[in-house]
Amino acid sequence: MITAVHTLVYADDAETARAFFLDVLGWPHIDADHGWLIFKTGPSELGVHPASGGRGDEARSTSQHHEISLMCDDIEATVADLSAKGAGFAGEVTDRGFGLTIMLKIPGAGEMMLYQPKHPPAYSL
Repeated sequence: MITAVHTLVYADDAETARAFFLDVLGWPHIDADHGWLIFKTGPSELGVHPASGGRGDEARSTSQHHEISLMCDDIEATVADLSAKGAGFAGEVTDRGFGLTIMLKIPGAGEMMLYQPKHPPAYSL
């Protein structure tokens, strides 16, 4: 029986990325092996999107890949809170139809989408 989803972030600077998840996001963690931190990320859900085709007027074409997004209930408050803790963002909050989004800069590991969904979340099922 599957009991959870384990998400991996591959970072050019793993120590800096781990410090961000620990100090800025404040996620609880275990030390799996002398500084190899594994974070509790809270509720999760998984969506499967088509790599090509579209929905309505939205055409899409991309290669198969996987993506991590962080969800929140109030994107403006979350951006303000994380900014006060030193987090950086790329661009502005944008309405993308499925939700309000902004890219959160993960030091040493690129960017992750932060979004406030417009759809009912599945993680509460």
